[in-house]
Amino acid sequence: MSPGRIVRWRKLLYRGRTALGEQRGVVVSAARLSRRDMVKFSALGAAAVALPLGRVVNAKAVSRLPASRLPKPYTLPFVVPPVLAPVGATDRGEPIYEIRERLATAEILPGFQTPVFGYNGMTPGPTIKAQRGQPIVVRMINELPATHPQWGYTPWTSCHLHGSASKPQYDGYASDITQPGEVKEYHYPNIQDARTLWYHDHGVHHTAENAYMGLAAQYHLTDGVEAGLPIPKGAYDVPLILADKMFGVDGSFMYDDAGHSGLWGDVILVNGRPWPSMTVAKRKYRFRVLNASLSRGFRLQLGNGAPMTVIATDGGLMPAPQQTTQLRIGMAERYEVVIDFAAYKKGDKVELRNLGVPNSVDYDNTGKVMQFEVTDDPFDPAGNEVPAALNPNMDVMGLLPAQAKTTTKIEVIRKNGFWTVNGQTWDDVIKSEYKKVVANPKYDEIQIWEIKNSSGGWFHPVHIHLVDFQILDRNGKPPFAFEKGPKDVAYVGENEVVRAIMKFTNQTGRYMIHCHNLPHEDHDMMVQFRVGDDTADNDPIESDRPRKA
Repeated sequence: MSPGRIVRWRKLLYRGRTALGEQRGVVVSAARLSRRDMVKFSALGAAAVALPLGRVVNAKAVSRLPASRLPKPYTLPFVVPPVLAPVGATDRGEPIYEIRERLATAEILPGFQTPVFGYNGMTPGPTIKAQRGQPIVVRMINELPATHPQWGYTPWTSCHLHGSASKPQYDGYASDITQPGEVKEYHYPNIQDARTLWYHDHGVHHTAENAYMGLAAQYHLTDGVEAGLPIPKGAYDVPLILADKMFGVDGSFMYDDAGHSGLWGDVILVNGRPWPSMTVAKRKYRFRVLNASLSRGFRLQLGNGAPMTVIATDGGLMPAPQQTTQLRIGMAERYEVVIDFAAYKKGDKVELRNLGVPNSVDYDNTGKVMQFEVTDDPFDPAGNEVPAALNPNMDVMGLLPAQAKTTTKIEVIRKNGFWTVNGQTWDDVIKSEYKKVVANPKYDEIQIWEIKNSSGGWFHPVHIHLVDFQILDRNGKPPFAFEKGPKDVAYVGENEVVRAIMKFTNQTGRYMIHCHNLPHEDHDMMVQFRVGDDTADNDPIESDRPRKA
């Protein structure tokens, strides 16, 4: 059965169940629909019922463009997003960056102008580069239209710097929204180890659409430890932002989240280009791989099966590098991977493939990601090593289970037609006037979180804001070698229990935990925890509100 027929079948099933009445736990009240914005249940797709896909579903395509209008894989050149420059500085000498969220067009497919939401009008947005110990300010100006031109909702936004230990009011708290015509200044402390972060939209109930439209970009934090290592840097340190899209006949993005279960496009983009080809010299390259898809997990492998060396995870450099021939990467996860092209001949072509993960929808060309074409061009020989030791900081990776004060149990589960965490939704948080929490660790407390996914039909990449954690085990077995570094997203697979240990440090206040399958987050697999106590200086909504632009 094709994915399109699966979606239609789900919608028909939903309508049929609705007719049976609310006793089946399917119908959503009119009041609840009002809070969640009725548009989500009309223009954007089916309502409450979502059924597991089982294993991998295969089909030819989902875009409405004929195959002849899509570029053939590996025919378009690879591009790197530009680096953003500051526009000034605060009285304290903190660099100020300015970003305008805009409706723009981009030539993603040759010959088409696709409407996008872009940071400074581009997607992916510009990369921000920051130094540990040097705080910065990002002035985020919402210049988006009052109504989405295709889908009819109001594109309020909330910028989340994913991986940053920011104060709650600058963390992109979902209900701390900036309306079109407003501006908010985000203060980023840059107090953590070097790492690959990313900034993306987190506006309540519209995170998926806003991110899918293009509000995503990388942010690179560096420090002295990283600078002192002989790993690839400069032109050999390259972002790879992966995403999948589906396109309408006019080249615009289609949005169908299959009854809020997930969105799987048939066109794979790398840095905004479909299946690009990158020329590389005969040396090592460091790739900062980010999965910015809404719902697609990747299992990456080089076409010839050659090993890749993983040197960093979400929270920065690993204690030691790990070799792998396959790299599984869920939504929002980041891995820094070194690939060595020294042994290849000029003209050799090496594919980066996607072997897929269970419960995805795969199409004719979703097994292809990009291509590397080897040249014999001269190159800078500096930074062409991977040392045996990378990160001496054991603040996270040195944590031991015996240090944990308690174990907090977190269950990601579908309940009463909604995606939930411990049976709760973000609407429950709103009803509590933003006070309801699933955990309240003290500042500097060490805890183990046991995250359970009892479904065989879904995996959930669970993101815990504020903290880095160490994955202890999966169903009692050791984590994968490539996960042996500090993480902030845990791929919680089908029928899996993942245990992670973390220290709640750097800030106090309320932070979110949610699934990073963004249709799941929006409907409504997101709750919050509190570190320490609430104060006037850490209220995520009231401490620093947006203002008119």
